[in-house]
This record gives sequence, C-alpha cells and structure tokens, in this order.
Amino acid sequence: MPDFSPLKQKFAGYCALGAPASGFTTYRAGGPAEALVEPGSAEEFAWLAAWCREASVPLTVLGQGSNVLVSDRGLPGVTALTGRLAALGVSGRKITAQAGVIWDDLVRLSAESGLAGLEKTSGIPGSVGGAVRMNAGAFGQETFDRLLRVEALDRAGKPVRLEKADIPHGYRRTEGLADLIITSAVFAFPEGDRGTLLQDRSCVLASREIKQPLDLPSAGSVFKRPQGDYASRLIDAAGLKGLRVGGAAVSDKHAGFIVNAGGATASDIYALIGEVRARVKAASGVDLELEQILLGDF
Repeated sequence: MPDFSPLKQKFAGYCALGAPASGFTTYRAGGPAEALVEPGSAEEFAWLAAWCREASVPLTVLGQGSNVLVSDRGLPGVTALTGRLAALGVSGRKITAQAGVIWDDLVRLSAESGLAGLEKTSGIPGSVGGAVRMNAGAFGQETFDRLLRVEALDRAGKPVRLEKADIPHGYRRTEGLADLIITSAVFAFPEGDRGTLLQDRSCVLASREIKQPLDLPSAGSVFKRPQGDYASRLIDAAGLKGLRVGGAAVSDKHAGFIVNAGGATASDIYALIGEVRARVKAASGVDLELEQILLGDF
C-alpha cells in the first residue's frame, strides 16, 4: 500500500482509508477505496493530481457515485469526491456550476430563473461533473445542449479550458474528458417562461416518481437506448422484470433499472447485468450497450 500520510496531513478529516463504496455510490455496493479524499477547491484537486502522478498512484474522480459500479475488490489508489466543489451562480442567461453541484440543483435554478433547455433533465441523479462527463440527458434534452465551456485539470494538475466545440460528443458519450478532472462548467440558455418551465419540471419529476424505483438503491438506467427502441421495453418483453441474482434485481417498476434489493454485492449486480444482456440478445437479437461505468477489477 502507498504511503498516504501526506494526504492525511493535507486533508485531515476529509481523508479516509478503506472506506467502502457502499458509502459513496448510489448502488450502495462495492469494495473499499484504498484512500478516499474530498478536496475543497480546484487548487486542492490540482495538488492531489500532482501528488498522485508523482507517487505513481492511480486517481479516480467521482461526483455522487451514480452511473458507476465499483468492484467488490475496491478501488486502488486514491478516490476523490467532488462534493465540496459546490458553488452555483446565475448571471444573465448563463449559469456557472462547480463539478460537485447536484445536477438537479442546477436544473431547478435554471427553471426558476426563466432559462430554458434543461428542464426535461430534472431529477437525473448525479453531479454536474458527472453529467458533463457522460452528456447525461432525458426526454430529448441533454447536458451539451446548453453547455458553453468546461474548466478542468489534467492529470498533472495543470488547468485546462475547453469550449463545447473542443469536445466531441453524442448520445451519452463524450471524448477527451476521461483523463481530465472537471472542476466547473458554464451553461448558456435562451430565455423561457418561468411558469411553463417550472410546470414542465414538475411533470418530469412526477413522472420519475411514478415510473422509476426511487425507493431502492440503483445507479439509474443500466443500458443505453438502442436505436429505434428502448432497453426497458426489450428487457420487459424478455420477461425479465423481477429477475434476481443474490441481492440484485431487475426492477418490477422499470425494467431499465437494476436495484439493490437488499445486501447486493457488486458481483451480484454485474452478474445480473450479464444475464440480462444474454437473455435480451437471445430474445430479440439486440446487443444492449452498457451505459454505466465499471470501476475496478471485474
């Protein structure tokens, strides 16, 4: 194990050794992070990146821990959470948000400010950094619709500024961001009617409440939408709602979700993902593509 004492000195109570992924991922499953750190600023992230590079220690950066599955073997090196990078502000028709801001807080602020274009993404779990990293979206809107620029650090801790045009992107994907540490993003909006935007937001949140298993730990949609179809429809048509492996289950409420129904391990969830893909392939010929990110050794 690396000598993490410099991290304990630097981050004090914001550094923990051997913290289980059940405490920092929305699946509430997975093994321990060798070192879990919560930097409080972009400068602290820069210091951490430089230290990890100098010490040849791997660095994994997470926001809310949604859309990821951490192996039961855990994460080697340093896992850094962005939650303390939480500044959020509106100026005219632009909103600047640090990477650790809850995505839905940004969406709510935009709707309340009469700024249109992200209201349909209300309720998406995760952070601004995570949403930018994967171009998160819902109901025909996505993060890059309104993204203007990204502030980030490279793995040596050097600042990087990227305009939207600098970042190749598409449905639930981006290129060139995986090796960067996103620290903040700026979004630009057209004006909209505040009342209409808030009503649209309320409808989306109500729909999520009705259709999605928000009462159980999950990491959102497991698979990307196949062209011309929906992963949830294919999974349902294959008769897989309620299918279980250990403590992991395909949601009875929404077949596109796998939930931790109680005591699920990451291995349970991973095995269920494989079983669902195999059975959907057999039933429909469609290869479901994983939307969620696997971290660690599977």
